[in-house]
Amino acid sequence: MAANVARSRLWGGIQRYGLPRYRRYSSSGSAYPSIPLSTPLPKLPKPIFAKVDGQEKFETKVTTLENGLRVASQNKFGQFCTVGILINSGSRYETKYLSGISHFLEKLAFSSTAQFGSKDEILLTLEKHGGICDCQTSRDTTMYAVSADSKGLDTVVSLLSEVVLQPRLSEEEIEMTRMAVRFELEDLNMRPDPEPLLTEMIHAAAYRGNTVGLPRFCPVENIDKISQKTLHNYLHNYYTPDRMVLAGVGIEHEHLVECAKKYLLGVAPVWASGKAKTIDRSISQYTGGIVKVEKDMSDVSLGPTPIPELAHIMIGLESCSFLEEDFIPFAVLNMMMGGGGSFSAGGPGKGMFTRLYLNVLNRHHWMYNATSYHHSYEDTGLLCIHASADPRQVRDMVEIITREFTLMAGSVGEVELNRAKTQLKSMLMMNLESRPVIFEDVGRQVLATGARKLPHELCNLINNVKASDIKRVATKMLRNKPAVAALGDLTDLPDYEHIQAALSSKDGRLPRSYRLFR
Repeated sequence: MAANVARSRLWGGIQRYGLPRYRRYSSSGSAYPSIPLSTPLPKLPKPIFAKVDGQEKFETKVTTLENGLRVASQNKFGQFCTVGILINSGSRYETKYLSGISHFLEKLAFSSTAQFGSKDEILLTLEKHGGICDCQTSRDTTMYAVSADSKGLDTVVSLLSEVVLQPRLSEEEIEMTRMAVRFELEDLNMRPDPEPLLTEMIHAAAYRGNTVGLPRFCPVENIDKISQKTLHNYLHNYYTPDRMVLAGVGIEHEHLVECAKKYLLGVAPVWASGKAKTIDRSISQYTGGIVKVEKDMSDVSLGPTPIPELAHIMIGLESCSFLEEDFIPFAVLNMMMGGGGSFSAGGPGKGMFTRLYLNVLNRHHWMYNATSYHHSYEDTGLLCIHASADPRQVRDMVEIITREFTLMAGSVGEVELNRAKTQLKSMLMMNLESRPVIFEDVGRQVLATGARKLPHELCNLINNVKASDIKRVATKMLRNKPAVAALGDLTDLPDYEHIQAALSSKDGRLPRSYRLFR
């Protein structure tokens, strides 16, 4: 049977192309290796490739409606689109409210509305257009997003309007959210990866009691206090059109503006109408400080290959906001530090040649992790290094990290600088291949600045970073008080004043401590 099929294919190819041409283009022909891939196959239609007429096709278009709502779109080839609403709302604005409101709103998103009786109805509506939905809150932004077939744009914008402006927030849904929040808080304290908890702690230490230092996760004591009235009061002040951006990727701008006018212009929200009464416009105040949580980490991950007991330290210093010119040099510096976990050396793309790999993980076998993070907001920023090691090595680990901080202000090699810049550009361009990432980039930039810097503009800014820029921003950063977060067995953790003194010294060494008894 197989032989008959092969023979029929052979005879079909000979009939179609003729024996000489078939031999030339078939994989078994002797002339095959000499045929370049650029040679077109005979009797095939000439391919027609998609073309872009001018730079304007790449630009992000922005339109502001009469009520202050901004509509932003980015062209992208494909059948599907990602559309969503981004709002200037998050835990940093909860100064005059109970902490945890944004956490509750994230869990309550895409629940019942005036038009949809339940979350299931919303999901069934999206399924007709192959759609999915998600809501994410950060310290300064709330994002409602839907990915679906571009033909269903009208339905998607209508649904987003319902979810954002007409949520029911029934008592049953709020009670279910209380259970979900309790579970998430328990999971946060039990999971082997402490990074989310440490990030929360480092912000609390760096901005004690203000703006981005306020808790992103709902405190346990506030879970039962948050009610529909509390949520409506917050929504009335912060869910206003002038604080929103409707962003879309993969759709025509005119169609998106038309849908915005239809479903988001002149729509009265369910809570109340009228102007917001109290908007928190306070600017973040960097304080520095330390937050410690003594905790038994010996049984965090049991099983056949348990994770050993570790102590976790995160040290941070104030950098700058993403609106400042120094943001790009700080991004390059963060990439230059890099790092990761000792169990996965990875490759050049994963940071094998970064400073935290070469100077820390490769030299100190007892270090389990050393990673650099850069958190940036519209009025401040925080550059951190997270490290993990055996609790008996905590003092040595802290000294190694403080030494790396002080070395940032030293000489920067041309090879490592170029590698960091290339890696940053590569990461930027690869991330922007993804439609949801483009959506978030468009929405966040338009929300913060009213416009969007295109990838080639950012790449040019990265190319212009010099070694002197890295040294300048690092020297400026080291003048600040440190923020320290520590988790685990902290018996050997140095005093905060000693960590501060080490960061102020030339070599980053901790002051020697002498004990009569050990």
